Amino acid sequence: MDRRWQLVLDCMDAQEPPFSKGTLVGFRSRLIASDLDRRLVERTVDLAARTKGFGARALRAALDSSPLWGAGRVEDTFNLTGHALRKALGVIAVLQGRGQAAGITTVAEQAGAPQLAASSLKAALDRDWDDPAARGDALAVVLSLLGQVEAFLAGPAPALRRGVARDRRVSVEDAQMRHGRKSRSALFDGYKRHVLRDLDTGLIPAVGITPANVPEASVTADIAAGLQHAGRTLAELHTDRGYLASDLVRGRGSDLVIFCKAWRVRNGGRFAKDQFSIDFAAGRLTCPAGVSMPFQPGSTVRFPKGTCAACPLRERCTASSSGRSVSVHPDEELLAELRQRQRQQTPEGRAQLRERVAVEHALAHVGRWQGRRARYNGTRKNLFDLRRVAVVHNLHVIARQDTACYQLAA
Repeated sequence: MDRRWQLVLDCMDAQEPPFSKGTLVGFRSRLIASDLDRRLVERTVDLAARTKGFGARALRAALDSSPLWGAGRVEDTFNLTGHALRKALGVIAVLQGRGQAAGITTVAEQAGAPQLAASSLKAALDRDWDDPAARGDALAVVLSLLGQVEAFLAGPAPALRRGVARDRRVSVEDAQMRHGRKSRSALFDGYKRHVLRDLDTGLIPAVGITPANVPEASVTADIAAGLQHAGRTLAELHTDRGYLASDLVRGRGSDLVIFCKAWRVRNGGRFAKDQFSIDFAAGRLTCPAGVSMPFQPGSTVRFPKGTCAACPLRERCTASSSGRSVSVHPDEELLAELRQRQRQQTPEGRAQLRERVAVEHALAHVGRWQGRRARYNGTRKNLFDLRRVAVVHNLHVIARQDTACYQLAA
């Protein structure tokens, strides 16, 4: 009935649909199973390479991420537990030949847990949730209900511990979405979408999806594999510090240059870390007074208390009575290289770092087309959707160069 679909499917004003919606769902499943959504992104890049202004070369690219809210309903621990138990009772209701909706009430009563038949366990418990004592009493009731359902299902008793699991599941419907944060104050539930943008052409050659609580660095293996599959290499990578711990950066060859704003080194007017001499090959850190200490990346070097107390440069180095300490970052060698090569304090160096802003523009375009919230459950389907949007973005870039977009189907 949608004339836009009729136009795309070449069946304008048709009274009978050419196929059902299930056909599109099956087509999407086969597309994902064959990884052809990745190939579709590659086709747009190949199309651009055959047109004026785009050519085969090593990429100068920028990589960044933005939040993608999950499609699954997020619940607190009480309702999440009740929802999961209600689903288990629904399975029993179906096995007993009852309807899943109406049968849950009967099965819940059989299990001795009638509260689970309610749509909200917290509403069924009806406590003053601002009262810590009431919350503790409610937790005891929930654990009792869990034990009754376990006994009813003749299953093993669950092992419980105090606290919240690090990788806690936040939705019954979507097992892969997680709590995450874009910054200290910006919290979200769902996924992170990662976009790699070619700085010279504006094309997006690769994208990635990760759960919201996964570090940014974890996505680079998939992005590097996609570039390798397409036969493309990186000459420059402009990124933020979240990706510095990735294998793509740490395992890079000499032909890949990293551009990233390194942390500023300050020490309240005293000697900062960059005024110490660091020999990464020998693993030695030497202070301005010439005292040398061994170090390991990711450790803290503590200079002897007595040596610092007798040092003539002590007042310019530390106010600590226990001596000077210096933290060595796991990627300290790379950070030192970034500070030295990019000269963040110079106009030229800041201009180099500002090139990364282009990927934020691409993320804004992607976010406008894909939306703020995910269309699907799970990382793979949402990766499919992100690649779909990357194709749209690339076709827009090509169209702005007055090229023939219809060649994609050739």
